[in-house]
Amino acid sequence: MIRRRASAPRVAPPRPVVPGTIGLLGGSFDPVHLGHLAVAEEAREALGLERILFVPAGQPPHKPGRPIRAPEHRIAMVELAIVDNPAFELSRLEVERTGPSYTVDTVAALLDVAGEAERPAVTVIISAELFGEFMTWHEPERLLRLAQLAVVPREGYPALGRSFVAEHFPGLEERVTFLDGPHLGISATDIRARAAAGRSIRYLVPPAVAAYIGDHALYTDPLWRKELTEWRTPRP
Repeated sequence: MIRRRASAPRVAPPRPVVPGTIGLLGGSFDPVHLGHLAVAEEAREALGLERILFVPAGQPPHKPGRPIRAPEHRIAMVELAIVDNPAFELSRLEVERTGPSYTVDTVAALLDVAGEAERPAVTVIISAELFGEFMTWHEPERLLRLAQLAVVPREGYPALGRSFVAEHFPGLEERVTFLDGPHLGISATDIRARAAAGRSIRYLVPPAVAAYIGDHALYTDPLWRKELTEWRTPRP
């Protein structure tokens, strides 16, 4: 029996860089991993973004009560992860701001800092998982009017399309772009669990990040294990 070799997927070349464009990738980054980096690079090339800002959350509004490593650790891991990509930058906007880390406030702050004459075109990069919850975000319509959205696939979550945008935000369909990739199943939750169990996290995070996690026992120290157990235990 002769098997036909599957044809190679067609991959479009990168778009020319558009001056003044910024991609914003937010998250707890607890820890930052190769999936985050691949998503950022895909959005940068596919959309021609000049730079990508990694924005660690101060107080993630959708994860109340969940134990999270201190901002200085998450910032340090992001700095180690992005050091070799000149298009990647760290932003401390959310960790230096009090209160919940709402994306719409972060985008508004970026635009205000730039001033009217030099306001950048901002694209917020989110996963299909988060886009499915977009209606629960703080001021989602205002966010769509301030910035573009780039939605990347997430394994196990449906690929909501333009019809979803048209239903909930009529007239703003052009504000959302759906990217074809990357298709990676890396999860920060799984990485934390592996580290807590003493398993290897090699090839899931950059080597420098893996070394930092080990050096600081971020997910194996007794205090973190206690916090995680209490957070997972149902309350009466």
